[in-house]
Amino acid sequence: MSDLTTLLTRAEEISSDAERVTQAHLRKVTLPRGAGVMGLITLDNGEDHTKPNTFGPRGLIALNTAIDAALADDEVTAIGVTGKPFILAAGADLTSIASSGAAGVRVVAELGHAVFRKLQDGGKTSFGLVNGLALGGGLEVALHCDYRTVMDSAPALGLPEVMLGLVPGWGGAYLVPNLVGADAAVTLVLENPLNNGKTLTGQQGFELGLADAVFSGADFLEQSLLWAADVLNGEVLVERAQVDRGEAWDAAVSRAATVVRARTGGASPAAERAVELVATARSASRDEGFAAEDQALEDLSQTPELLASLYAFDLVQKRAKRPVGAPDRSLARPVTKVGIVGAGLMASQMAMLFVRRLEVPVVLTDLDQERVDKGVAYVHAEIDKLLAKGRIGQDKANRHKALVTGAVDKAEVFGDADFVIEAVFEEMSVKKSVFADVEKVVSPTCVLATNTSSLSISEMAADLEHPERVVGFHFFNPVAVMPLLEIVQGTATDDASLATAFATGKALKKTTILVQDSPSFIVNRLLGRFMSEVSRVVDQGTPIQTVDGSFAGVAPMPPFTLIALVGPAIALHNTETLAAAFPDRFYVSPALERVVEARKGAYFAPDGTLDPEVEALLETPADPVVLTQEQVRTQVLTGLAEEVRLMLDEGVVAGPEDLDLAMITGAGFSFWNGGLTMLLEREGLGSFH
Repeated sequence: MSDLTTLLTRAEEISSDAERVTQAHLRKVTLPRGAGVMGLITLDNGEDHTKPNTFGPRGLIALNTAIDAALADDEVTAIGVTGKPFILAAGADLTSIASSGAAGVRVVAELGHAVFRKLQDGGKTSFGLVNGLALGGGLEVALHCDYRTVMDSAPALGLPEVMLGLVPGWGGAYLVPNLVGADAAVTLVLENPLNNGKTLTGQQGFELGLADAVFSGADFLEQSLLWAADVLNGEVLVERAQVDRGEAWDAAVSRAATVVRARTGGASPAAERAVELVATARSASRDEGFAAEDQALEDLSQTPELLASLYAFDLVQKRAKRPVGAPDRSLARPVTKVGIVGAGLMASQMAMLFVRRLEVPVVLTDLDQERVDKGVAYVHAEIDKLLAKGRIGQDKANRHKALVTGAVDKAEVFGDADFVIEAVFEEMSVKKSVFADVEKVVSPTCVLATNTSSLSISEMAADLEHPERVVGFHFFNPVAVMPLLEIVQGTATDDASLATAFATGKALKKTTILVQDSPSFIVNRLLGRFMSEVSRVVDQGTPIQTVDGSFAGVAPMPPFTLIALVGPAIALHNTETLAAAFPDRFYVSPALERVVEARKGAYFAPDGTLDPEVEALLETPADPVVLTQEQVRTQVLTGLAEEVRLMLDEGVVAGPEDLDLAMITGAGFSFWNGGLTMLLEREGLGSFH
């Protein structure tokens, strides 16, 4: 490891103006109860909460300067690190670091360790005051402190690096297992990142043992300083559970290997390396553990998986916020009331999202009062759950409930709506009838949106007096969780309606992508081709178990698990729609038809074995073609590569980046593969960029 002076010099050399520098502001705070003076360092990049603090070379230099100043000040008896409102830090500034190459990554890795460890080794008691989001290096800087407090409502704590093709590289892979045990570390370092980047709340982080105290409310900092004073005065004694370094550690490492094998199929070098780091942390010294992290980061910085991850990260962080092809935002009309046709589960989920994000009146309609009442009751119950969990206050709960109402007669409630969306049965004639009825009672400027997952927007609007206001507005299930919202432009859709749809999607905090009207749009078309090829292979004789095990590290879940998740009937309907449009490429499986007819909801039983009743529905051909897993994978990915090329040639989206962004945010495809197109390119199945 290089000495700190050399690291600081090298960091200056590799730094760039692309870094949004997070400054470290030091101020002296007199602690209550005579506990002395704390040198409180506040991390702040000068932006609002939508642009979180990150650590690039200059940010680490700034933090080093602040820590040194606190350590050199004889009046300061303790050090605290916190962040700007709602944000501690979101980890490394990947954009600025990646441009420096492997040698630069090594410098930043070592510098982060050298700066952060001063909080442990500086000779003054240190406190990490986690006042909000703390991911990657943001959590690690707090882990280096002697004590930690956390705000219970902090939205995201975690170490997501493996999802990005990296490992926790500033102490996380060593410090976490030695703080909370190897099994909890496996959850934080591996399992959560491989589960679409799942994170913990502040309360969950406290319960896991990442923090020593948890506080809530606007006075989090004041409560934390009082608690720190009590710790320094000896009035509060922090006791931590002893870490089991025996069989429990072995079991955790074994579980980690199983998780990685199941989720990545050996396709993620970062995940494999993270397992090694957790295993090493049991007996390694701190210096050895940190050196292993440094080496891992340098090695991983040279892998194609990291390049793919950085590409995916850029899509999610930048392209997602500026949808390509969206009309000028100034054309968008205000949405002051939302109407929803249908009051089933999907419609009720949408109502919940609209009222929480837009805080405008939302009216559900359906065929009879019983269905309407059931839909409204669902939304009210979900609001009550948020209240019970403390995520909203009583006043907001009351206000949101009052905003959600229902009616049978659309004419009574839709007259002043600015945005009406249908969520009825996926049948063209039904949807056309709904829009014909709605158009009679809404204003001339009201946007008519459809949540269809596969049907033509243009055909749906064709018979209306104002087809220009019809737009596709396709959510993914569950609505509150899945980030993607496909916004579909029909042949007649005008810019004002489209701009209103994009503005509404942004207000709903969704990742919006412009799609030209085409069967099943982006995600369902690609998943439809995927399942079409998979079904063809099975029907030709390859066992389901072989096929289901062929896509670890490619798809977010095995194909027949995916069918169970979306429902065999929905999967069949999507395939039928696509086969009607493209009969030369899409295959409707007779076996799937029989499964749907038998009303089976899944192919596999709860114990993971093939359901005998489903097995009886699968016919073995007279001359079966049995493929290996590698052959299955190649055949299916070849089909996907063909579909990607056709979609790009047809102009379904503006570019391959939109396909990848959609598959990442709507289907859970991994960062380390770069979504889909970079994976296909790496497999030698085409060139799309």
